[in-house]
Amino acid sequence: MPTAPTLVSEVLRRPDLDLVDVEVRGRLTSVSVRAGRVVAIRDRLPPTRGIEVRLGAGGALLPGLHDHHLHLLATAAAAGSVPCGPPDVADRHALGAALRAAPAGRGIRGTGYHESVAGPLDRALLDELVPDRPARVQHRSGGQWTLNAAALRERGLAPESDGRLWRDDPALRPAAGDDDWPDLRLLGQELAELGVLGVSDATPDLAVAAADQIAAAGLPQVVRLMGSPDGWRTRSRSVSPGPRKILLGDEHDLDWQALRTTVQTSHAAGRAVAVHTVTRASLVTVLSVLADTGTLAGDRLEHAAVVPPELVETIRSLGLAVVTQPAMAAARGDDYLRDVAPDDRADLWPYASLAAAGVPVAASSDAPYGPLDPWLVLRQAVERCTPSGTVLRPEERVPPALALDGLLSPLDWPGGPARRVEVGATADLVLLHRPLVEVLRAPSRDLVRLVVAAR
Repeated sequence: MPTAPTLVSEVLRRPDLDLVDVEVRGRLTSVSVRAGRVVAIRDRLPPTRGIEVRLGAGGALLPGLHDHHLHLLATAAAAGSVPCGPPDVADRHALGAALRAAPAGRGIRGTGYHESVAGPLDRALLDELVPDRPARVQHRSGGQWTLNAAALRERGLAPESDGRLWRDDPALRPAAGDDDWPDLRLLGQELAELGVLGVSDATPDLAVAAADQIAAAGLPQVVRLMGSPDGWRTRSRSVSPGPRKILLGDEHDLDWQALRTTVQTSHAAGRAVAVHTVTRASLVTVLSVLADTGTLAGDRLEHAAVVPPELVETIRSLGLAVVTQPAMAAARGDDYLRDVAPDDRADLWPYASLAAAGVPVAASSDAPYGPLDPWLVLRQAVERCTPSGTVLRPEERVPPALALDGLLSPLDWPGGPARRVEVGATADLVLLHRPLVEVLRAPSRDLVRLVVAAR
């Protein structure tokens, strides 16, 4: 029997239209959109000359979804990159074949490498695999690039080094005016087709050229840039600075005083902070600093991958939000259960316990390091099933409606009250093929029927 075709959603940008027979908060109604705003919600709408009418057939109408943590430039660039880790590449031979098969032209860009493929990657190994073309490969954590000698020379770096650049993405980004920037417009369209109309870019330390590139892309999404430089401004009405992204060193190089100074400087400028924390030691350090400095509305923890139960009340009392990635727990759960220290396994990737304690929590993709699809993220928040079929901490599964509320929460308040379709609201809307109760039983990108973007 043939499989059902994949349904393709339609994206309309700043239309004037009437949506008839749509489900809004559990009841069938009609919604009028004019000039990027919801102007009426009524059981019956009088026909208006020149206004397009779309029939919703009882499908749910939601506000546009928000991805509270992704990396726009890296995700756009990943579309033209070579997969270098599981499940696509499993060993050294396959890695070399994949890299050498990259299209001719510019240098080779690989992503997703993991040590299970060929051990720790360095310049010497990459030179053996790709001796004649510039090549760089990113670790799947996103934290390290490895360059071969040709790529090092191309960037004016010492070709005799080990080729490893730790947290040094700015050195690899194009310069202002360069034609090597990835095409953000394609990514913006893909996000819109998924129903995502707001994003927080979590890339740290964006150069002015990178921030300007994002602002100039004309994306259909509202964008917050966590890594935008202090004082950066843009004419774009939909792109603005977000909370300051703070990326800590590893747990053996946590500088309490330096973090305190950074937080104080950001708060003094009226800017909240978004602190990356994936280990017990980093979380303890962050909470200690924020307890000392005090917090600002909008302060948040990125990932919170390890949270001992005794620290949950501290997170709540400090008023911090948590932006988590349930798809990581699902896709890499077997690796975590094998590689993470035994003392931390019981504290991995909390969600339900944080929400139950009153901590605002929102799911996100962390694309390209996790899947971009928000409906898959939602499903994995509910299931938390690893590739082997093990449920990673089943007590941390959440109801689908709670996970959806996180995707509907404001960009400036992840995990806060879910946005609603109401008169006066920005007309960022997602029309689904089914009523919401059916969608939540089996979330899927195929259920997105029509997307209305206010920009």
